[in-house]
Amino acid sequence: QAALGDAKSLQEQLVKGIERFFHFSFYITVSADTLEVLNNVTYQVESTLGSLSLISKKATLDMEAAFQSTIPICLDKLKVVRNMDTTSVATTFPFTSSELTANEGILYGINKHNGSLIIFDRFSLENANSVIFAKSGAGKSYLVKLEALRSLLFGVEIIVIDPESEYKRLCQAVGGEYLDFSVNSSTKINPFDLPKTPEVEDQLSLKILSLHALFRIMLGELSSSESAVLDRALIDTYRMKGITQDPMTQTNEPPLLEDLYKVLQAMDEPESKSLAERMERYIKGSLAGVFDQRSNVNLDNSFTVFSIKNLEDVLRPIAMFMILDFIWTKVKHDLKKRLLLLDEAWTLMRYPDSAAFVYSLAKRARKYYLGLTTITQDVADFLNTDYGKAVVTNSSIQILLKQHPAAIDRISEIFYLSQGERNFLLAAGIGEGLFFAGTNHVAMQIKASEQEHALITTDPKEIVQRQKDEDLSKITNKNPQQSTNSMPNPYATGEDSGENFTQGKILLNQNPNPTKLPS
Repeated sequence: QAALGDAKSLQEQLVKGIERFFHFSFYITVSADTLEVLNNVTYQVESTLGSLSLISKKATLDMEAAFQSTIPICLDKLKVVRNMDTTSVATTFPFTSSELTANEGILYGINKHNGSLIIFDRFSLENANSVIFAKSGAGKSYLVKLEALRSLLFGVEIIVIDPESEYKRLCQAVGGEYLDFSVNSSTKINPFDLPKTPEVEDQLSLKILSLHALFRIMLGELSSSESAVLDRALIDTYRMKGITQDPMTQTNEPPLLEDLYKVLQAMDEPESKSLAERMERYIKGSLAGVFDQRSNVNLDNSFTVFSIKNLEDVLRPIAMFMILDFIWTKVKHDLKKRLLLLDEAWTLMRYPDSAAFVYSLAKRARKYYLGLTTITQDVADFLNTDYGKAVVTNSSIQILLKQHPAAIDRISEIFYLSQGERNFLLAAGIGEGLFFAGTNHVAMQIKASEQEHALITTDPKEIVQRQKDEDLSKITNKNPQQSTNSMPNPYATGEDSGENFTQGKILLNQNPNPTKLPS
């Protein structure tokens, strides 16, 4: 009964033109230096195919025709075919594009399928956003720093939110501005800031909506009555500074968090007292001065890094939201070609308001010549929300590096990966992965020069060795650059990925000497 239903469904799809029938042949050539090794490899291939419920047969007495059928001359000498529909045939080819090389753009890596260069300009797509998913140590930060460095050469401004101070060395090397955002640092951002240039549109209403989201992260969930009280308090706080919904008043000096605190204390509602008490730790407590100072940050440098490494985990979502809102306010009113790199984006996806803000950035970034890069290793936290999935949908470039077995099912579901692609991501080496751009994707090996590698590596062994070499060079008056290249670059080489087996009838061609045709 089930088979009959499948047949009728296929018939209906064929009639509608959704599916087509193809003659399909699938051959595999197994090569080895000795007969013993050849037999062992053949057994392993047959076992692998058998574990996937695939029937394989050796091309006994027809090895020469089998070999000629698998070399790249597009001749099928065996003529062992079966009928397959479009969907089934598609599953046998692991990569939908054999090349991903544009006329302009930056080099991302090497196409592992055919050795071609992966050169792409993300700003040439319908949006310039990208998402990167990888397990820890797979090379995601390495790739992002490499992209940032190469984009900088083409005049693209780079802004980074850096949770682990991984971008400090690169920032210093290119003359960027490195801002340490912590409890004791001098870097301050006022969450009440408005654009400094006069606008024809009301910016105050948008800012108040953003502040509501910020305070839900800072103070916890708010009841409807607390939200109403907070809304009135925010309007009164801005009015104290002469700022109203009239755009011409919105260039006045904005209030501070302490001003809102005082307004809440002066109000009669019990909700205002509760809000003031919850806000007090940011005004008078251990966090006084962290979020309650005038902004002293600008985005004039072509490479700006906001480091939040020295903030407690509980404060990171607050700081990341404030920094993102500050950046977004600047970006909207100063149109330039920019990349915004949001590392460990899963931190923000845990909170509905910050997740909604990241989604809003991804959706609107193109209008302001901005490319948003979201980077995460916690796939579950990022993709288990509608906002996280929407960010992926609104990103024209998606990069998947080595994945953890616990995450591969979710990744496969979101990106419609074949079994071969799943296996590739599970077995991928450092810097190997899948590069999706628009409707095309290829297997990629990240490539960096020795000079680039010295600037962007985060391998502790290499960093320690480099520091020793630099200390030694100071003593011996040698060029420190000589020592930065002394460590091997794991991204400079890489083995090709293995073959990919999918459903169908398969003929095995044994060739004990790959340099000679079998007799």
